[in-house]
Amino acid sequence: MHDTKSDHALENSSRRNFMGTAALGTAAMAMAGCASASAQQTVAAAAAPIDTSNLTPDQALAILQEGNAAFLRGEQRSGISNAQRRLELAEGQSPFAAYVTCSDSRVPPELLFGRGLGELFIIRNAGNTVDTVALGSIEYAVGVLGVPLVVVMGHESCGAVKAAVDVVKNNATFPGQIGRMIEPIIPAVLASRENGAIDLDNAVRQNVRRVVSQLRNQTDPLMQEPLAEGRLKVVGAYYDLDTGAVDFFDRG
Repeated sequence: MHDTKSDHALENSSRRNFMGTAALGTAAMAMAGCASASAQQTVAAAAAPIDTSNLTPDQALAILQEGNAAFLRGEQRSGISNAQRRLELAEGQSPFAAYVTCSDSRVPPELLFGRGLGELFIIRNAGNTVDTVALGSIEYAVGVLGVPLVVVMGHESCGAVKAAVDVVKNNATFPGQIGRMIEPIIPAVLASRENGAIDLDNAVRQNVRRVVSQLRNQTDPLMQEPLAEGRLKVVGAYYDLDTGAVDFFDRG
């Protein structure tokens, strides 16, 4: 004999179980949403653009060092890059550092330091050399934009420095304008020789030192005055492709 009451009891029990499960699911989703929002707020706070109004050279350098440390920890932080930030920057820029580095696709300054739109004034070319155009760009960053820090950064396995080493060691020649492009690097390669041997990493660092020295000592009063007054620093750095670490080895 069919028990109608048992059927009703089973149906009500199933409905209660379903509603309970749904409620738990909703609560879990809400908690996940809160956690996600909290994480987004944390990222947003870390990604806030820098107030450069009273930044000292040492403070600017510390920001870069902390950003690279975060990069090494795997924290993919970046400056605010949304529509509001773009609109703000359309009114003018206020970067906190000028960055001279190689055009190598493996060396993106914003990613290495967790920075975003409007924070770094970047000058890039093969071998991170400074010609008239690059120097004018750096002077603009210092004299007009008021950056307190200029960084010159070379990197591991730099192709331009490697080509300059090949010129010194093997009298190599290169087509087009490549040969003329690497000419400024050759003195650094020569200066890096130890007991007649040339080490590529030493040549890269020596190339950075020569450019840093040029900017510190052979530039217009536009840069010399803030350097003398301590409002500006020029530092040299080396980026290790294998580890992701940036070594600010020449701080003056």
